[in-house]
Amino acid sequence: MAILTGNSLTMEKVNRIVFEKEKVELEKGAAARVAENRKLVEQLIKEKQIMYGINTGFGKFSNIIIQDDDLENLQLNLLHSHACGIGEPFSETISRAMLLLRANALARGYSGVRLELIQQLIDFLNAEIHPVVPEQGSLGASGDLAPLSHLALTLIGEGEVFYKGKCCWANEALEAEKIKPLQLKPKEGLALINGTQAMTAVGAVLYLETEKLLYQSELIAAMTFEGLQGVIEAFDQDLHRVRGHQEQIATAARLRGYLSGSGLTTRQGEKRVQDAYSLRCIPQVLGACWQTVHYAKEKLEIEMNAVTDNPLLFLEEKKVISGGNFHGEPIAFAMDFIKLGIAETANISERRIERLVNPQLNDLPAFLSPNPGLESGAMIMQYSAASLVSENKTLAHPASVDSIPSSANQEDHVSMGTIAARHALKMLENTRRVIAVELICALQACEFRGIERMADPTRDFYDKARKVIPSITKDRIFSKDIERAASWLKDARETDVRQKYDEGGEGKNEKSNSEKGLGTRM
Repeated sequence: MAILTGNSLTMEKVNRIVFEKEKVELEKGAAARVAENRKLVEQLIKEKQIMYGINTGFGKFSNIIIQDDDLENLQLNLLHSHACGIGEPFSETISRAMLLLRANALARGYSGVRLELIQQLIDFLNAEIHPVVPEQGSLGASGDLAPLSHLALTLIGEGEVFYKGKCCWANEALEAEKIKPLQLKPKEGLALINGTQAMTAVGAVLYLETEKLLYQSELIAAMTFEGLQGVIEAFDQDLHRVRGHQEQIATAARLRGYLSGSGLTTRQGEKRVQDAYSLRCIPQVLGACWQTVHYAKEKLEIEMNAVTDNPLLFLEEKKVISGGNFHGEPIAFAMDFIKLGIAETANISERRIERLVNPQLNDLPAFLSPNPGLESGAMIMQYSAASLVSENKTLAHPASVDSIPSSANQEDHVSMGTIAARHALKMLENTRRVIAVELICALQACEFRGIERMADPTRDFYDKARKVIPSITKDRIFSKDIERAASWLKDARETDVRQKYDEGGEGKNEKSNSEKGLGTRM
C-alpha cells in the first residue's frame, strides 16, 4: 500500500503505483490538513471575501462576482467549458499517472478541496478506472486546463473512462464499482484543472521509460562493440576518471562489466589503433544523455510534490493568494532538455547500425545478408532507423520558446510544456525502434563472429533476444522483427544484467586497471 502525503512522491513510488498498480491510501496527517484547509474556504465564503475562481469568474472574467446560489454551478460550468481536448487519448498509463499526481498535489492541503474529492481520485486509482483524456489542447500555463477538465468530468460521472480493458461511460464504471459521482463544491472544479499534472504525468512516464531505454541502449551498444571487434581501451577507467563527468564514468563502468571476458573485443593496434566515434565515444555521448535524464528527474520530482493550482489558501495566516504556480515553464524546459538526450541516443545508435551493415566499414557480410545480392538483408532496416532519427530532429525543436497569448491577453505568456512532453514521448518511441534495429543487427554480427566468444552478460542477453528475434537466414518482412524487438524492450521491467554493473554494484569503486596490474585488457 502506497501512502500519499503530498510531499514524498518519488519516481520509484510512481513506478509502483502506475505500472505495478499498487494500491493507494491518503496519510492521516494529510487528511487532517486538507479538512482544516477546507474549513477556511467555507469560512471566507461566509465572510463574503472575494476570491478568484471561488466567487468570481475565470481568466478575463475574474472581475465578475458570482452570487452564492451559483457557486456550485460555476465549478460545473468550468469543467464543461474547459473540456476542449483534441486528438487521440493519452495512454491508460499516463491517465493513471495524472490521477496520482492530482491526488498528491491536493493532499498538500493548500487547495481548499474536501477530503471526498481526493478520495474519489484515490478510488479511481484503486479500482483502475482511468479517464479518457485527449492529448492535445493544453498551453501549459494556466495549468493543463483542457486535459485535466476531461479527467475531472469523470469524477462526477461524465465523460469516458478506460475500465477493465475497454472504453465506456464514466457513470457505468462508477456504478460497477459502487462509487458515487462526486458533487462539486466551491473551488473544487478549479482546483482539479489548475495545475501541471498532464505534462508532469507524461514527463514521469517518459522518465521511467527513458531510464530503461538508456540502460538497454548501453547493453545493445556493448553487443555491437563485440560484433565490430571494438578496441576495449576506449572504456578504460582511468581515461574517464580524468574527465570527471560521473554519468560518463558510470556508463564506461557498465560497458566494462558487460564486456568483461569477451573474446570478441580487441586491443589497440591488434586490428586498428582506435575506433570510430560511434564506438569509441559511447560513454561520452550516452553519459551526456544521462545528464539530461537526471536533470529532468530532479525537476519532475519537485513538481510531483508541488502545489500548482490557483488560488492557494494558507490556513495559519488565513489568506488567499492568487499567483502563477500553474505555469509549466520548469517542466517545459526539462522536457525540451531531455529531448536532446533521447535524440542523441538514437543518433549514435543509427551510426552504429551503419557500421554494422556497410561492407566498406567492416568485414562482415554486406548488409548482414545471408546471401548478398540475391537477398538484401538489413539494408532497408538502416533506412528506417535513419528516417526515425531525422523525425526526432524535427521533434527536438524546443516547444518552450513558443508562446501564444490566451484569454483576451490576460494569460499572455504560456509554456507549451505539455507539447514538449508529448514530443519527447514520441521521440522515445522512435528511439526505441532505432535501438531495436541496432539489436537485430548486433545479434546477427555476433552470430557471425561466434557467440561462444561473447562475454557472459552479452551472451545472456543474446540468448534472451533470440527467443524474440530469430536469426536472419533469408529475407523476410523485417518490420515485424523491428516491432517485436521494440515491444520486447518496452515491456521489460528491468534490463536483467545492468544492476550488477550499475553505480551501486560491481562497477562502483573498482580499482583502476593499473592498480589491479591488469593493464587495459579486460
